[in-house]
Amino acid sequence: MNSDQVAAYITAYEDIEAVQRCLSGIEKQSLAINNVMIIDNSAKFPVKMSALKTNLAVTLKAFPENLGVAGALRIALAWAFEQKYNFLWVFDQDSVPDQDCLEILLKSYHTFHRESYPLSIIAPVAWDRYTQSVITPANFHQDQFLGYQPPSYVDCYECDAPITSGSLISLTAAQSVFSESPMATLFIDGVDLEYGMTLKTKGYHNLIIPQAKLAHCFGNPVIIQWWGKKKQIYQYSSLRHYYICRNYTYLVLRYSQGKYRLSALRRRLSYLLKTSIVICLFDPKDKIKKVKACWQGTFEGLIRRM
Repeated sequence: MNSDQVAAYITAYEDIEAVQRCLSGIEKQSLAINNVMIIDNSAKFPVKMSALKTNLAVTLKAFPENLGVAGALRIALAWAFEQKYNFLWVFDQDSVPDQDCLEILLKSYHTFHRESYPLSIIAPVAWDRYTQSVITPANFHQDQFLGYQPPSYVDCYECDAPITSGSLISLTAAQSVFSESPMATLFIDGVDLEYGMTLKTKGYHNLIIPQAKLAHCFGNPVIIQWWGKKKQIYQYSSLRHYYICRNYTYLVLRYSQGKYRLSALRRRLSYLLKTSIVICLFDPKDKIKKVKACWQGTFEGLIRRM
């Protein structure tokens, strides 16, 4: 395990304090990190090297035009290939790993990885700091992606797609699919789903290690009353609604087979209608713009305009 060359990578966007918290969590690891790359998609509040408090070797690249999560991840992977690292440990800026997280992930990788069971992604259990609940990885089931609830949070378990943040990616596996994945055109939503599924179709396996922990901010939930019941929703920008609707429509239709393609379409249209109603009833601003973004995204995902 001492011979492993590991680089970390952070996607930054308009929140220098979050980047600093993530960077501090990486620096406190029980196993030393060789280098950290930060790709900064910020236009208004860019990350400045002089403002970062760290003893780590940091490589900072700025893309104020905003490459999104997917485009930035492709650049980070290409950099890690060029630098001859074995693993890339990937983070959103709003994540902080426990101090022994990397050590547990690497030990688990070497315990389970073998020629007959090649691993591509090995990831911690992610906890939402706001709700104090587990952010579930995803499995694709017939016509939809579903959060996977394991029988226990003691034993390691396999999934189709861990969330991107906290994932320790084998660069051998990543290089084998790099010509097609991750898809830069996905921009921000569904990147983890497409990437995990692509690696799986190439014969790799993705594992969640419950002993490894990651604190993550999934978003700011809003509680509403829906048909007499309390529901938790997330309020997004119109651009985010567009990508959610477009990318998920594209992905479920891509992976569904036979009769399930029709039920996948029904589910996406149902999501479109429900989301449009929720926006109209509960979103405080830009209702028409956000509803239009949902409809446009769904249509473009349906015709695969990526």
